[in-house]
Amino acid sequence: MHAVLPLLQATGFPALHRGKLDTLQVNLGYRCNQSCLHCHVNAGPNRQEMMDEETLELVLRVLAARRIGTLDLTGGAPEIHRQFRDLVSKATAMGVRVMDRCNLTVLFEHGQDDLAGFMAGHDVEVVASLPCYLQENVDQQRGDGTFDKSVAALLQLNALGYGHEGSGLILNLVYNPQGPALPPGQIALQAAYRRELSERFGIVFNQLFTMTNMPIQRFGSTLISRGQFNDYMRMLKESYSAANLDNVMCRNLVSVDWQGYLYDCDFNQQLGLALPDEKGRPHLRDLLQTGLGGNPIRVADHCYGCTAGQGSSCGGALHN
Repeated sequence: MHAVLPLLQATGFPALHRGKLDTLQVNLGYRCNQSCLHCHVNAGPNRQEMMDEETLELVLRVLAARRIGTLDLTGGAPEIHRQFRDLVSKATAMGVRVMDRCNLTVLFEHGQDDLAGFMAGHDVEVVASLPCYLQENVDQQRGDGTFDKSVAALLQLNALGYGHEGSGLILNLVYNPQGPALPPGQIALQAAYRRELSERFGIVFNQLFTMTNMPIQRFGSTLISRGQFNDYMRMLKESYSAANLDNVMCRNLVSVDWQGYLYDCDFNQQLGLALPDEKGRPHLRDLLQTGLGGNPIRVADHCYGCTAGQGSSCGGALHN
C-alpha cells in the first residue's frame, strides 16, 4: 500500500484550536467482517488489533472524570470486540449517550443473533453505513450480497423500533461517494434515500449523513495507484469553505485508538498524527488529570476533506 502521509504533511490549512470536549470516539479495534475500498481505517477480517481490558476500563474512568456526554464506538466493526456489550452496558448505566458505527452486515455474524435487540435495550444510537440505495453500487463497493444483508439488517432494526418517530431509537445512515468526488447535497440525497428505501422495502430511518472519502489509507493508496491523488486533492482544496471551520468535529471530539493513544480525529489516528504534546505521546490516562480545551489541533492536507463543499464530519454535512 502506498504511503500517503508524506503527500499531506506540507499544508497551508488554517490553524485550529479545541473547544470543550463532549465526545470520546473510541476505536475498539481494526478487525472487521468487511474490507471496503473507501475505508480510511484499512480494516478487515485479518486485522488483529483489539483494545484490552485495562484500556476499556480507562475509557469508563475518563467518561466519568471529564463528564463526557457521548461515547462514539467505531472500528473495524466495534461489535466484534468480545467486550463491546459490557462497555455499552456500563456506559449507558452512567447516563452516557452511546453511538455505534455499524456496517449492518455484522448483525449476521456468528454469535450476533441478538445484537440488534441488545442495542435497542440500551438505547444505543446506530449510525449505519449504507453507501447507496442501489444494490449494484453497494455490492461493487463492499462485496456481493452486502446490499441484501444490509436491507435485512435495517428491517430487523426497524422491527425493534429503530428509525420510527417517537420510539427514541435513533437510526442514522451514512453515505460515501463511490470514488474521487464530493458527496451530493445531503438534504436532497436524504430525500432520495427515504423515497427509495420506503417504497422498495418499507425501511425508515432518522437522518442520512453524507461523508467525504478521505485521501488516506486504502482509499488514498488507490488514488495514487490510479494516478488520481493530485486531482482529488486539488478538488478538495478548490472546494474549501472557511464557513466549515467552526463546526469541524475535532474541536469537541477526541479519537482514541485501540491502545488508548489520543488523536484529534479518527483520520489523524490512521495517519499516526498524535495529539500535539511536548511531553510525549498523549494517552487516555492523561485525560484523568487534565482536559484539552484550548489546545492546538494537528492539521495536514487531508483536513481539506472535512471542509470542502458542504463540509464533512462523523455527523454528516456541516452546512446545507
